[in-house]
Amino acid sequence: MANIFAIEFPTYLPAMRIITSITNDLEAVITTSFDHNYVTGEIVRISVPTIHGTFPWGMNEINDRQGEITVVSPTTFSITIDTTYFEPFVTPGGSPTQRPYVVPIGEINSILTAATRNVL
Repeated sequence: MANIFAIEFPTYLPAMRIITSITNDLEAVITTSFDHNYVTGEIVRISVPTIHGTFPWGMNEINDRQGEITVVSPTTFSITIDTTYFEPFVTPGGSPTQRPYVVPIGEINSILTAATRNVL
C-alpha cells in the first residue's frame, strides 16, 4: 500500500480580479481588467471600496454581496445579483488607490480550477 501524503495546513489563494465595469441588469455582467480564469458555477463576492466614507465607484448596493456566476468570456461573467435599480457603476476621476474587486469564495469540488496554489 502506497503512502499518501496530504498537506496539513494548505493555503488557498483565490484569484482576486479588479472590476472595470458592472451592468445594471437582472443578472449583472461584470468585466475584469484581465482574464479571470473563473468557471461557471463558482460563488464570488464583490467588494466596492469606500474612500472617506463615500463610494466613488457608485453601485454601493453591490458591495459585499455574493452570487453564482456564469462565464461569458475570459474577462466577463454574469452573476445572480439583480442590479437593475442599483446606482450605476462609474469610474471616478483621479487615481483612486483602491479598486473594486471580485474574489471566489466557493468552488465546484470536482474541478477546483480557480485555486491558484496550495502550499505549506
